[in-house]
Amino acid sequence: MIRTPLRPLARILRARERGENPDDIEAENRRRRHEEIEARAHRRAEGRLVLMAGLFAMAFATVGVRMGALASSEPAEPGAQVLSAQIMSQRADITDRRGRVLATNLLTHSVYAHPHQMVDPVGAARGLKRIFPDLDEDRLIRDFTGERRFLWIKRKISPEQMQAVHDLGEPGLLFGPREMRVYPNGDVAAHILGGSGFGNEGVSSAEVIGIAGVEKAFDAWLRDPANEGAPLALSIDLTVQQAMEDVLATGMRVMNAAGATGILMEVKTGEIVAMASLPDFDPNDRPRPLLTGEPSDSPLFNRAVQGQYELGSTFKIFPVAQALDLGLVNPSTGINAAAPMRIGRFLINDFHNYGRELSVTDVIVKSSNVATVRIAQLIGVERQRDFLRKLGLFEPTTVEMVEAPTGQPLVPQRWPAVTAATVSFGHGLAASPLHLAAAYGTIANGGQRVTPTLIHGRQRPEGEQVISARSAAMSVDMLRQVVTRGTARGAEVEGYEVAGKTGTADKPRAAGGYYKNKVIATFAAVFPASDPKYVLIVALDEPSTRNANGVETRTAGTTAVPVAAEVIRRIGPLLGLEPKTDENLPTIAPRFQPRVEPGEEAGVRLVANQ
Repeated sequence: MIRTPLRPLARILRARERGENPDDIEAENRRRRHEEIEARAHRRAEGRLVLMAGLFAMAFATVGVRMGALASSEPAEPGAQVLSAQIMSQRADITDRRGRVLATNLLTHSVYAHPHQMVDPVGAARGLKRIFPDLDEDRLIRDFTGERRFLWIKRKISPEQMQAVHDLGEPGLLFGPREMRVYPNGDVAAHILGGSGFGNEGVSSAEVIGIAGVEKAFDAWLRDPANEGAPLALSIDLTVQQAMEDVLATGMRVMNAAGATGILMEVKTGEIVAMASLPDFDPNDRPRPLLTGEPSDSPLFNRAVQGQYELGSTFKIFPVAQALDLGLVNPSTGINAAAPMRIGRFLINDFHNYGRELSVTDVIVKSSNVATVRIAQLIGVERQRDFLRKLGLFEPTTVEMVEAPTGQPLVPQRWPAVTAATVSFGHGLAASPLHLAAAYGTIANGGQRVTPTLIHGRQRPEGEQVISARSAAMSVDMLRQVVTRGTARGAEVEGYEVAGKTGTADKPRAAGGYYKNKVIATFAAVFPASDPKYVLIVALDEPSTRNANGVETRTAGTTAVPVAAEVIRRIGPLLGLEPKTDENLPTIAPRFQPRVEPGEEAGVRLVANQ
């Protein structure tokens, strides 16, 4: 911009020549300059007003659009805002297959201290000791009167305890809200649930994390906000679980056993309806792990999943089922049962003298070690190992628990003839009761591989066909005869067609060898035999009772079998199984006919002499 001088020289000279007053020129120029300044200021003010009006219009338009969007949206609860200093503590519930709560959250409080804010530290310590008897009063006094600025008193307290602490009137005792994990059924399904604890924690919140069982296996899922609080539905049935635990606990006392385990599994799906291990614990107050002694001495030890036991004669059905499938024998084939039997420098004997020959069916019914070894020799070492591997007896189960990988079966590295012999009747290979349940489930499922699971309603791929349905049906029929006329007659529960096999195995010593007077007694059952729906495993650790003659006995037939029978009697109605009687028992044709081997004449049985 060019400034015009107030007294331009040319105009001043001309004004003087004409006799005009030069001051009028300056006044006129000054007036014009002021008018220009005012015009510019007016234009700037107008521009600012237009800009402000535009901004206000945009703001009101934005508010209007937002209000319209909110008015047209569905109402919803506001989500919780999580600040950087807060700790996520939400955790989904766990339920049984019917939606009954097994684990949930409860709002509680913690109590902590700021000693520097205390008025009467000694009095506060004594008051806390009265409210929480497990606290160390002397240590509290030292902490409260020392240099500490903060310390936890209790990380979770009841409303009554909170009121009692509040009544102390000590300003240095403060409370913080937090969630805690609650198991409303106490010790029911304790080993399955496992338990939880606090991870990252602050004075106003705490992170709840799983520390064992499904709580830890599904920890990330249970804490994932994307699941929108949906519960984790397990396959177990709370009432069936409770009934099984009650019967097992009574059986432990009656049979003087050190421990017990029970597994009930659906044949078709592999879903575990109940699984118990005793002694157990309350996950609301989970005990500390033992630092000395045997792992099984701790109530935290899950015998069903982590236990590695030689399961004795329950294994005998495996070589028989395989031999049937390979066409080596049929149910009426005669097997040399003459005892003792020598393999190298080892002698294999039977509990009783069963004579020189048994049919394959009677090998299972009478539980002959010698005859079972003869059948295993017909199969051969490599085929025997391959079959047991297909049954899942060489690898840990894949059940959804963090303890599952620790249940690695103890499989012999070398497999000479004597190992093949002893494994055929359940010695030399140690597996968990859950492995046994899965293997029996495979036989009961028409020979199709069953994989145990604790999750309800999940779609799973079909398992491998390990043996034919015909061979599996013959095997189940043999197991049925074990109950009707064999070593498990005490397992007959009227109307439920129980089939099964007993197994009594000497308990191994930690330092090597076996105890002479300690056994693992097991009964593996399938029911109903005509249409298998469930597999039941009951195992007792170190049972001992007396028979009718007052003689001490430890066999599975006198210990595990009656306990298993009582379990079936209790849970059958809970499962909705209608007991079959003579009136409602269907008339059906036999599911198989004895097969005549090549070269075998009618009425002549094939005898396997080895």
